[in-house]
Amino acid sequence: MSRILLLGGTGDALQIARKLTALDVYSVAGLGRTPVGLACAVRVGGFGGEEGLAQYLHTEGVALLIDATHPYAARISANAAAASRAAGVPCWALRRPGWDAQPDDDWRWVDDWAGVRAAIAPFARPFFTLGREALEHLDEIPAHQHWTVRCLDAHPGNARATVIDARGPFSVDSERALFAENAFDVVISKHSGGSATQAKLEVARERGVPVIMVRRPVLPAVERMFAGADELLAALQSDAPRA
Repeated sequence: MSRILLLGGTGDALQIARKLTALDVYSVAGLGRTPVGLACAVRVGGFGGEEGLAQYLHTEGVALLIDATHPYAARISANAAAASRAAGVPCWALRRPGWDAQPDDDWRWVDDWAGVRAAIAPFARPFFTLGREALEHLDEIPAHQHWTVRCLDAHPGNARATVIDARGPFSVDSERALFAENAFDVVISKHSGGSATQAKLEVARERGVPVIMVRRPVLPAVERMFAGADELLAALQSDAPRA
């Protein structure tokens, strides 16, 4: 029976998954590439919400639930916390910190898509790094703008939008070349933290390009929370519950 269920889909989660055993399960949504070469089992797809996840924890004999999903996966994190309580299974969560603004950064904070649209109105060449959300609005692009959207989805874009399907980490040099080629005048980003996509912020700072930063959602408290994968892995070695 499974001992640990890891909810992932991030680079940090994959780092943790590489340390799991054949008894454990790594769960991904299936939106990106499915990881291979892991000792643990890999489960693709959802659980059916809070109740479905709680039932899975019970029937599969899970002793520890680890939430290492994206900082903006608020619904999944809420379901994980609620399901763990319902099933009587402890939940640990990776809550990596966001980035710290530097003196030369021009960050402009918004809460949602409506805030993004209002903030980018004066600009002509926005660079979206929010994931797939912008793809839902490609038919709304105003005449004075051309969007570049970077996400995991291959998409044809349209006459006013270029879609780049790519997965980080991205280097500073590659980001410099991308900014220069496309003449971005504003970047739209989640406050995700981590090193994989930080280079865009360094290049925006160098070029004096403002960043529209979407605030993080509030995530639920769980039994234990960790700032990084290494910290969580150390705890797994020392005191993780095993059924």
